Amino acid sequence: MSHSVLFYHMIWRTKFSNPTINPAYENKLYAYISGYCQRKRCKLYQIGGIANHIHILVDIRPDIKISEFIQVLKVESSKWMKDNRIMYPVFEGWADGYAVFSYSEKDKYMIVNYIKNQKKHHEARSLITEYEQILKEWNVDIKDDRFLHDDKGHPRP
Repeated sequence: MSHSVLFYHMIWRTKFSNPTINPAYENKLYAYISGYCQRKRCKLYQIGGIANHIHILVDIRPDIKISEFIQVLKVESSKWMKDNRIMYPVFEGWADGYAVFSYSEKDKYMIVNYIKNQKKHHEARSLITEYEQILKEWNVDIKDDRFLHDDKGHPRP
């Protein structure tokens, strides 16, 4: 018998980082994303964000490629949001790219709490500032990171 537990903290943003996730309906979007995870037989531990990006902590089955999981999630959730234009009238789609970080069981509750407190800590810092801090914690060179570029491939100021 095989067993694996693979915790992934995933972050993706709206096109041009525009604030197009209507806070009044974010829970409906989160429920859709939760349903996607259930359909894939993956366990969603936490979801949260603000009007221009989403964080999730999810345990993905080992037979699912991370890139495929998030690519399909972004495509399907974008279509769902556009089909529900009344709730997300200015949503244009998701930006290219995403970020994924792996964590151990001992880090799970720290990440859950981090995601739960998205609104509070974004009162003090932007998505880009937040993301740069995460990359520094992981010792990742931020110069070439696609997430930090605009949706036309130009570096953000």
